[in-house]
Amino acid sequence: MRPMAQIAMVMNLDKCIGCHACSVTCKQAWTDRRGMEHVWFNNVETRPGQGYPRRYEDQEMWRGGWRLNRRGALKLKAGGRLHKLAGIFSEPKLPEIEDYCEPWTYDDRTLAGGPAHGEPDPMVERVRRQASEKVRLAYEQTFMFYLPRICEHCLNPSCVASCPSGAMHKRAEDGIVLVDQDRCRGRQMCVTGCPYKKVYFNHATGKAEKCTLCSPRIEAGLPTVCSETCVGRLRYLGVVLYDADKVTAAASVRDEKDLYEAQLGVFLDPDDRAVQRACREAGIPRDWTEAARRSPVHALISRYRVALPLHPEYRTMPMVWYIPPLSPVVDALTESGHDGEDAENLFGAIDTLRIPLEYLAEMFTAGDTGPVRAALDRLAAMRSHMRALNLGEEPDTAVAAAVGMEPDEIEAMYRLLAIATNEDRYVIPTAAAGDARRLEESALPGGCSLDYAGGPGMGGDGPFGRDSGRRNLPLVSLENFHLLRRRQTSDDAKEA
Repeated sequence: MRPMAQIAMVMNLDKCIGCHACSVTCKQAWTDRRGMEHVWFNNVETRPGQGYPRRYEDQEMWRGGWRLNRRGALKLKAGGRLHKLAGIFSEPKLPEIEDYCEPWTYDDRTLAGGPAHGEPDPMVERVRRQASEKVRLAYEQTFMFYLPRICEHCLNPSCVASCPSGAMHKRAEDGIVLVDQDRCRGRQMCVTGCPYKKVYFNHATGKAEKCTLCSPRIEAGLPTVCSETCVGRLRYLGVVLYDADKVTAAASVRDEKDLYEAQLGVFLDPDDRAVQRACREAGIPRDWTEAARRSPVHALISRYRVALPLHPEYRTMPMVWYIPPLSPVVDALTESGHDGEDAENLFGAIDTLRIPLEYLAEMFTAGDTGPVRAALDRLAAMRSHMRALNLGEEPDTAVAAAVGMEPDEIEAMYRLLAIATNEDRYVIPTAAAGDARRLEESALPGGCSLDYAGGPGMGGDGPFGRDSGRRNLPLVSLENFHLLRRRQTSDDAKEA
């Protein structure tokens, strides 16, 4: 066992209203400068739809992620070292600027789910091959939901493996994938290698850039900008422990439909004493293992099993997971004259959701509808159980038993999904004292992936603390690290 810690995220799609507050604030904080006009580290897609950039999910076109060769070994879809060497002076397979354009438009005439945007959706094409009656895209049968996306900060990142200069790297302390701007040579192979197309090329600087998971904020124990400004309170941040020795084997399973369970098998139980002992021996700080025990991400992924990975078939082991949407089923049942929150009605109606299970399965479980159905069943059971409690009735214990849960587990899941405070939704340990100076205060070349001319770390005083990431200025003392955190989180101007 080789335990490592990873900061991960879960998003509850039932709560996303598509307001783009996360996109706009992320843009304001990280990419509001020359050469980054087309770049959105966070964007919200309307599904079904083509995505951003257009049709990024079509890996037959873009060649992102991993594949298995005949011997069962992982190989980059874009080609290995010899292939890259042969084309070192040619541009790799890349989306054009027309494929980016704008991540959304406020055009009421082009509804999501309609033929204009639904037909080119790669997921619609796959579902139609399997179940043509499920996705008709007729107006009266249209469906839609919102999908916020950021970099997945994968356990097995193909962008890192694609980078010929070693500029793209996965940070050992917290698993965040970053780009060293001093080492980047602008080959753009990382853009091709990322199947989610969340690595962007800055044409003004000639460097690759990507979501940093707001690493300066994470180091201070603060949530990401997109999380803190989310209107729907749909994002959860926390520590996940995993066995690094199992990652390659899990990403190499033959059947794509087994990848979800394989990735679950990589995660470690933070309450297991053997895991805790292994973490101590591996040098993982105690506050990180304690944070893993309280992690909402671990709870939603491994304990309640309602969160699912985005496109596990890319074999990158993504670490931003999603709770699939259930909301439309209640309104649909109520409109048909049935009790919209009765357990029997809910369980029976899941198979006839306007959002087909097959479509959700193509996004989250490589086409396997079983885990999607199981997650939706648990969400339906939670609604029925809590409705009974709120009406002063005795909840039917058979509802919880039907989804393999105890009543107290359902109530705990409800508290986390519906009424959790920020302290419960964001369980982020601060950088260890030994890492604080190196992570937050380094002003040496290459010390900060954002520390370059025109970069977001060069703008003076800002939300990440005075002098953070700036050159030719005094270093911030270690004592001020915690002082700045209080300033950033205080509601009292005097205290700040």
